[in-house]
Amino acid sequence: MIKTRISLSFKRKARTMTGKRLAGVCLLLGCLFAAGQLRAQQTFPVNGVADPREGCYAFTKATIVKSAGSVLTNATLVIRNGRIISAGTGAIPADAVVIDCSGKFIYPSFIDAYSDYGTQAVKKGNVSRRDDPQFISATKGAYGWNQAIKSEVNAAGIFTTDAATAASLREAGFGTVLTHQQDGIARGTGVLVTLADGRENKAIIKEKASAQYSFDKGSSTQNYPGSLMGAIALLRQTFLDAQWYRSHPEKEGVNLSLQAWNDNQSLPQIFEVGDKWDALRADKIGDEFGVQYIIRGGGNEYQRIPEMIASKAAFILPVSFPLPIDVEDAEDARFVALSDMKHWEMAPSEPGAFEKAGIPFCLTADGLKDVKQFLAGVRKAIEYGLSEQKALDALTQAPAKLLKAEDQVGSLDAGKLANFLITSGNIFNENTVIYQNWVQGKKYSIKDDNWKDIRGTYTLTVSPGNASYTVLIKGTASTPALSLLAADTVGGSFSFSGDLVKVAFPVKKGSAQLRLTGIADGNGWSGTGVDTSGNNIHWQAVLNKAFAATDSAKTKPQAFIGNNYFPFNGYGWETLPAQQDLLIKNATVWTGEQDGKLENTDVLVRNGKIAQIGKNLAAGSAKVIDGTGKHLTAGIIDEHSHIAISRGVNEGTQSVTAEVRIADVVNPDDVNIYRQLSGGVTASHLLHGSANTIGGQSQLIKLRWGADAEAIKFAGADPFIKFALGENVKQSNWGDRQRERFPQTRMGVEQLLTDAFTRALDYEKQGADKRKDLELETLLEIIHSKRFVTCHSYVQSEINMLMHVADSFHFHINTFTHILEGYKVADKMKAHGAGAGTFADWWAYKMEVQDAIPYNATIMQRVGLTVAINSDDAEMARRLNQEAAKSIKYGDMTEEEALKLVTLNPARLLHVADKTGSIKTGKDADLVLWSDDPLSIYAKADKTIVDGIVYFDREKDKELRQRISSERNRLIRKMLAEKKKGTPTQKAAPAEEDNYHCEDLQGGHQHSLLDDENGNN
Repeated sequence: MIKTRISLSFKRKARTMTGKRLAGVCLLLGCLFAAGQLRAQQTFPVNGVADPREGCYAFTKATIVKSAGSVLTNATLVIRNGRIISAGTGAIPADAVVIDCSGKFIYPSFIDAYSDYGTQAVKKGNVSRRDDPQFISATKGAYGWNQAIKSEVNAAGIFTTDAATAASLREAGFGTVLTHQQDGIARGTGVLVTLADGRENKAIIKEKASAQYSFDKGSSTQNYPGSLMGAIALLRQTFLDAQWYRSHPEKEGVNLSLQAWNDNQSLPQIFEVGDKWDALRADKIGDEFGVQYIIRGGGNEYQRIPEMIASKAAFILPVSFPLPIDVEDAEDARFVALSDMKHWEMAPSEPGAFEKAGIPFCLTADGLKDVKQFLAGVRKAIEYGLSEQKALDALTQAPAKLLKAEDQVGSLDAGKLANFLITSGNIFNENTVIYQNWVQGKKYSIKDDNWKDIRGTYTLTVSPGNASYTVLIKGTASTPALSLLAADTVGGSFSFSGDLVKVAFPVKKGSAQLRLTGIADGNGWSGTGVDTSGNNIHWQAVLNKAFAATDSAKTKPQAFIGNNYFPFNGYGWETLPAQQDLLIKNATVWTGEQDGKLENTDVLVRNGKIAQIGKNLAAGSAKVIDGTGKHLTAGIIDEHSHIAISRGVNEGTQSVTAEVRIADVVNPDDVNIYRQLSGGVTASHLLHGSANTIGGQSQLIKLRWGADAEAIKFAGADPFIKFALGENVKQSNWGDRQRERFPQTRMGVEQLLTDAFTRALDYEKQGADKRKDLELETLLEIIHSKRFVTCHSYVQSEINMLMHVADSFHFHINTFTHILEGYKVADKMKAHGAGAGTFADWWAYKMEVQDAIPYNATIMQRVGLTVAINSDDAEMARRLNQEAAKSIKYGDMTEEEALKLVTLNPARLLHVADKTGSIKTGKDADLVLWSDDPLSIYAKADKTIVDGIVYFDREKDKELRQRISSERNRLIRKMLAEKKKGTPTQKAAPAEEDNYHCEDLQGGHQHSLLDDENGNN
């Protein structure tokens, strides 16, 4: 009865109040009620007098947006004890505090599904070669072996409310966030919390709301993983270990990390990535183990919408769009990548592109330097194609559903938490003011001073004299402006604070001003002032017509953006090329087969295969390419390459890393693919580096420029793996602190190899119930000739040693690469069955190559080995035809045999000679049409064809260069215009690319600046 009498008494008094004072008193009392119920935790003692009152409020006459697409006009929202009772036109409870929301909008508060609110930021680990290596986790306790796997971390256990951060998030419209400690590869669980102040107990909605992952090992100081492929391998092995641990806990003992990993699998699985390819990598890992990840995107996924659709993943998209680049200095602009410029222009279109494609997503403020820019980012996405309805859904219902919390938050349905915004209008209108953000039934003022929208037309009278003026107050709800409506409309000044107002305006154009001061009085103001002559006056302003708030944001024309490219690169395609039948006529055809070199010969290509070779062939429906005076060869195959690899070519942190896979980190956007097509290369064998004895699994690709990471892989090719010997694996040049990883000597390398294969055989004997070890599984593939070895090698003693170890375990070394002392042991290599991939004339670049000679390839070939010339270098690969020609100079090799060094021979070494490497009926149409003799330094690849598709055309290349120049100029002008408008800019930075080499230890890389014509700009 007490609370009823108080409420009714207040209600009777409230009827005599108006405007802002009514709202202020109501909301103040409401806060007292709400604060009481928020503190009402029954297990906590009360220090003082207990306050059992409930907070019941009725927000009347509002436009209520219950959810995206569900709008109620002139409706009432009723809440009690922190939850929604009703939203619509139902009866108002007798004990409710009634708050008039005429002209106002009520929305569900936003939900951010990716945040670190209330958790302590963890400093990222910084490991260098100057540090002692760390092989095992330094985390104390019954946890797993790797410090980057932190499945046991529960965000609920470390979460603390943060009043300052919560306030800034509430001001941006948020009422709920999913937060977790953003540290490690497996990051443990996330906790779903409201942004209410007070005790954490009441703020937590779901204690374990998600499981969190990334490819970043974070604060771990442990060496492994040291590359992206190592991080992926660790995830894959942890999945397997956790499955095994579930069935065999007695064999492992207590492992809290694996136990937590298993426990967390039933939760929504969220994976943070940095870009579109990482999104697909994460999704592929999930597919392997039956997990559908929710992907926290990197912001460039719009570049590959078909692949994002195919992933079937839901996404959390940032609105931290890049700033325009300051390109005012022409010299700075010269080095800015075109891809960076285009990303600036196109990034805001990502949410709209996802909506159009039907990909589920929500939006996050994560990544913004200032959360105050969040709504501006959402509005920009709307300007670039996102609908308002989908934007609201992405901020409310979509994240609630992803987090399985739609019964608690996300809409204004009965029974849900009273988390809502009160605004002056459409939330996506640039001028809309958020007055209040209610969280769990408690009011948080954002811009309460503007609660009453004072805009409208007023009649202002002045006495003595009873002069009357018509005054228009317009502008925005937060920054109104005044105009005197007369024969000559003139502007004036207007300011208000609380109930106080100050007005000044000339009574006519050019006259002195009336200067007035007053206070709110019903639907207007009254007070005193001075007239144009300085005489004291009284005044009163009465509202004639109120400003009518619109329910839609001001429509802007959709922003123009340029075309997407595949890859997202100056030389990319606007539409991926399609296969077509081709007839190449009247060329000199270097078959690479017994037919040798054929003059004035035609080659017909159908369905991506070589269909016919001969003279005067009928074209039929095939496109005719004139080869008169030109030379046609099989495409060049680079047997040893490190292009198109993302974030590290070496996982050199352990001596044996057979579990890592180049296939996991193929980067189809690498401009070196296009560059090498321009040099006649059609296939490349992507190898792990030489930092450890048994490195990672390699990947053979075809240079299908524009295809995605899966589509450029050479389907059906035998799997290979990289071994290494010599200075690198024993860490001769790694620094004085790198003296702990075994082996440290060449004889230790032999022992390591013997031990690794012995462990693999012992593992095989353990039976089907054993823990699946991906490292040992790979070694068994080698023993059983299901995977083949390419070995980095220089010194003859080590070459002999490895062949001896292989013979002992009954497998053979497929290819010795580099092999600069191969001429010394060619006979033994032939007896063993090994081939050779070598350099044409490299020598003396380190101690173990002092005995290299330029006759090496010819000597090994004459002994009967299959010999290839390879690059190990992104630049050298563009001229492998010339590298092959060096064996004519140094070893008097025939022209046709020299060309085979970079065509048929590498195909044989890679076990794909039945598909490519020569011009033969039935083989893949991987061809190069040269302007001159292919072994001449004057020869240029006019057309490079892969599977019957012309992926490089020199004439088309000229057109692309013109397009690059035009597109750069357009974007530079656009960014200069943004700077002129006062838009903040980012500093121009040179574009960089990762060019890996075998010698880049521990995933190191070299950076090279791109010139302004290369199109990767």
